[in-house]
Amino acid sequence: MGIHRKGDLIDIAKVKAPTQLTGQALANKEFRDQELKNIITGEDDRLLLVIGPCSSDNEEAVLDYAHRLAKLQEEVKDKIFMVMRVYTAKPRTNGSGYKGLVHQPDTSKLPDLINGLQAVRNMHYRVITETGLTTADEMLYPSNLVLVDDLVSYHAVGARSVEDQEHRFVASGIDAPTGLKNPTSGNLNIMFNGIFAAQNAQNFFFNGSEVDTDGNPLAHAILRGATNEHGDNEPNYYYDILLKAIAQYEKMGLANPFIIIDTNHDNSGKNHFEQIRIVRQTLINRDWNEKINQYVRGFMIESYLEDGRQDAPTVYGKSITDPCLGWEKTESLIREIYATTKHDSYEELLQGK
Repeated sequence: MGIHRKGDLIDIAKVKAPTQLTGQALANKEFRDQELKNIITGEDDRLLLVIGPCSSDNEEAVLDYAHRLAKLQEEVKDKIFMVMRVYTAKPRTNGSGYKGLVHQPDTSKLPDLINGLQAVRNMHYRVITETGLTTADEMLYPSNLVLVDDLVSYHAVGARSVEDQEHRFVASGIDAPTGLKNPTSGNLNIMFNGIFAAQNAQNFFFNGSEVDTDGNPLAHAILRGATNEHGDNEPNYYYDILLKAIAQYEKMGLANPFIIIDTNHDNSGKNHFEQIRIVRQTLINRDWNEKINQYVRGFMIESYLEDGRQDAPTVYGKSITDPCLGWEKTESLIREIYATTKHDSYEELLQGK
């Protein structure tokens, strides 16, 4: 068999021990986790922002960003709830390139997965304990869930994973909000079938054991755009597509209908500045249609300290994967979103009323 073990079996308890939450940090996380669940179920009407770097490659830059975001969260907490993206595993279309902190804790060195696991936990732990924020990560490897489940508050199943049965079944056993993206093809049925599977009880083998799951009623949709057969971007945050997605939610009778608009990826064509326009257009759509206002209640935004991206980590706080909004534009956008909640409509805000 062409799979070769490189070390001893991982002692999960030993990996978790140095970064186990206790005391006030644990109480704070549990409080914010309940707030987040209340937003998904509709008991809390605040807008949800899942926001932060495309990939978290540099611990100090990520903590710098987290401290800025935490300060801003305090200012807007009555209308906006933010979960910080601390994405530590990156899907690669052809399997090459930077695969995230879990693979490569030091981008100047070769992959080192054992130390990568510790680096992943340490980064989530520091954001939580030093800033009071809670974190989101992509569930790229379902088998790794047991190594971070106590730290991560929001899980995402990406466009390349949403059709995979193991991702769907593991999502059904997560006791936390889990967003499932539409696939790169844009087929909404695939995403909604994934949400259905995640919301229902499942039975399968997981980490060497037969398991049953309870189903995850907090599983929901993330619209991230698509790529057509010619390689062109096809956004799916438009008014008519939102109504189509809402109709599918209602047809299937899924629990806690909730839609997040991913403002980057194929919605923006990876033009990070377009994220601002996409947020604005969605806010207008929410004003125009009560159902869109009811269902579309969150944004996923890629944001870091510096605008854009770079091939090698030479500029502090600049993405080495997808391009991100820099901090200045991020802060301005969040304040603009917040300002809309102080008006009867977004159009009133634009008119200066």
